Amino acid sequence: MQTPEPLPSPRYEPRSRRAPRPAPRAAAGDWGERIAWVSGLVLAVSAFTDWYTGTLANGITLAVTGWHTGPLGKLVFFIGLATLILEALREAGIALPATVPESLVLLGFGALATIFTLIRLISVPDTYFATTARGIGLWISLVAAVALILAGLLRAGELE
Repeated sequence: MQTPEPLPSPRYEPRSRRAPRPAPRAAAGDWGERIAWVSGLVLAVSAFTDWYTGTLANGITLAVTGWHTGPLGKLVFFIGLATLILEALREAGIALPATVPESLVLLGFGALATIFTLIRLISVPDTYFATTARGIGLWISLVAAVALILAGLLRAGELE
């Protein structure tokens, strides 16, 4: 019986000689998904930041959070929360019906949040007459709401 010859050892090329792999590029839908996550989180958190600030006559500085500005501040929080739930359901593999595209839902959420934030930007509640300056939280909410519209538009571009 003849003994088998050992197999020749495979020749590996050093790493430097291999062709470099191209970096993965993010598609428009990936950016839409990321922006939706971030803007939903920022909208939810921004309801607890200062929307109005001011100083009283005795020198005390006040800050009124979005949650305490009435129902519009609470609705901005719940829109952010609904966006996060929608994105979590998408990650879990649960999709909306085909007749309701997610991009349209995100556009609707973004439009509502933008309208609610703009109302609070223009019209200060009478309860807070001493705190007439707009706080940074109101501007952050407005930027997050517009970013949610952008996320919906990017998701709509993904369907093409």
